[in-house]
Amino acid sequence: MDGGAFGAGKAGGAFDPQAFIRQPQTLLRLLSWVFSIVVFGSIVNEGYVNRLDETQEHCIFNRNRNACNYGITVGVLAFLSCLLYLALDAYFPQISSVKDRKKAVLSDIGVSAFWAFLWFVGFCFLTNQWQASKEEDNPLNEGGDAARAAITFSFFSIFTWGFLTFLAFRRLRDITFQEEY
Repeated sequence: MDGGAFGAGKAGGAFDPQAFIRQPQTLLRLLSWVFSIVVFGSIVNEGYVNRLDETQEHCIFNRNRNACNYGITVGVLAFLSCLLYLALDAYFPQISSVKDRKKAVLSDIGVSAFWAFLWFVGFCFLTNQWQASKEEDNPLNEGGDAARAAITFSFFSIFTWGFLTFLAFRRLRDITFQEEY
């Protein structure tokens, strides 16, 4: 196990930005970060439309305010979660205690699996509401591309967060291996 830096023996080294950027979890977190921006940005920017005879705007997803609120909330919180765990990934080599490293990785597993689930629910919810939308509610077809983008990137987010969960499990296995020897 020459590749990983675990335990007090290798902790405290200088931060290497190139090595940090090349890590698969860093790349996936950045990708998840971008996906979350696309989802909540699409809904905030073009997710609310009105009929020609109305002044009040309604959610483009079947006029269901909860669909837009869910997409925006999950997108913003996933955005913040990505930033938090990017910071933890950057700080991770400085953690000298194996127990603290294990706690960090266990929280990563839980949070990543939770976000994969939330994105799955969001994808299903947004897709269902988009499918149930009536053409007379949006006769000019405004915001259709934004709605499809939010649905598409919700789907992609399921896999990025799922793979982040897998990588965290692998990291936990490496920590457990180091702890035993």
